[in-house]
Amino acid sequence: MRTRVFLAVLTAGAVIAIGTPATAAPPVPPAAPDIPVANVQAHLNQLQSLATSNGGNRAHGRPGYRASIDYVRARLDAAGYVTTLQPFTSGGATGWNLIAEWPRGDANDVIMAGGHLDSVTAGPGINDNGSGSAGLLEVALTVASQDLTPTKRIRFGWWGAEERGLVGSTFYVNNLPGAERAKIKGYVNFDMIGSPNPGYFVYSSSGQPAGSIELQHVLEAPFVAMGVPTELTSVGGRSDHAAFANVGIPTGGLFTGAEVTKTSAQAQKWGGTAGQAFDRCYHASCDTTSNIDVTALDRNTDAIAYAIWTLSTATTPPAGPRFENPTDVAIPDLSTVESPIEVTGVPGNAPTTLRVGVDIRHTYIGDLVVDVLAPDGTVHNRSGGSTDNLNTTYSVNAGSEVANGTWRLRVRDAARADTGTISAWSLQF
Repeated sequence: MRTRVFLAVLTAGAVIAIGTPATAAPPVPPAAPDIPVANVQAHLNQLQSLATSNGGNRAHGRPGYRASIDYVRARLDAAGYVTTLQPFTSGGATGWNLIAEWPRGDANDVIMAGGHLDSVTAGPGINDNGSGSAGLLEVALTVASQDLTPTKRIRFGWWGAEERGLVGSTFYVNNLPGAERAKIKGYVNFDMIGSPNPGYFVYSSSGQPAGSIELQHVLEAPFVAMGVPTELTSVGGRSDHAAFANVGIPTGGLFTGAEVTKTSAQAQKWGGTAGQAFDRCYHASCDTTSNIDVTALDRNTDAIAYAIWTLSTATTPPAGPRFENPTDVAIPDLSTVESPIEVTGVPGNAPTTLRVGVDIRHTYIGDLVVDVLAPDGTVHNRSGGSTDNLNTTYSVNAGSEVANGTWRLRVRDAARADTGTISAWSLQF
């Protein structure tokens, strides 16, 4: 029998563990593997060689792109994937998307990961986006070599003509029937994961379709385990996740930076050179195998593997941590009181459906104004109601607030002749 342990933070600062025994132990999903970065580099060397042999680039409509997609497809076919080349036309030239599906798991419950395979015409595009393409390829091959049997269907996409305006991914999404789109429960994008002066950015779920916050948290988690700080970034419409977001599919992704300059604060946090672009060779001829930070490539590829294993093998969305303050707080007549909960160890922002449990004993709850205050001071209000006691759980949209910090339940008695007590309250992330 397994026991789930929650943290309860008391007003006085003591911490106790509350055990809730599970009636049955759920199956333990397989742990995500460590992906050898040397294997990813071998794919990058191959992409460099194909560019060198084909005019110096792997751009849409050029032979270097077709040679690249043939290389990736051959490796996947040999590993047992079901692959499809999807042709499209852009700028008078034919391009291709490569779709590869691991033929296990529920075909009506798809987790998809992708990145663009094309370069600009100026160079071989090894960081942009050989890095994401190579990382995805090695993770896909590891799925096969480990004989993974996921609960969900895993689908990979290598997109063409991204550099011409997200053409390939948009063509793919727009040509999916509605019923097929509905099967895709989430899409994660990996575009530039080995920048030479790297940052560690996770796509922000803010403004993205419902469900994107869960993908954000999954992508943040491996970096927390590595002890590597991350920043949220709003990529907007700059990469292939945009087509999926536009039709309501939850999205997420990783990014190590492009032409924007690294700040002093970021250099202090991540190392590297302040005042210099994350990728000085962005869209240039020098974007070769020499333009890769191997540590960033290694960390991000391991994070891709973590995301694929976590998202595809979970039978239900994993429950987040629960924090509770069970200490009684008296509510005198015509007063305002607060009860704190200190949240720690939760990466990124709170969920859009943060569950708040309250147990308030009061002679007339209709006199009460009940607020939940986030660490940044944002107020989530709920009126007391018309009964004598308030013992309920409700949701607040806290997706824009950082999870870690001191949350407070604020209760105001707004009328005379009654008193009460906050018996307990909790936050379920």
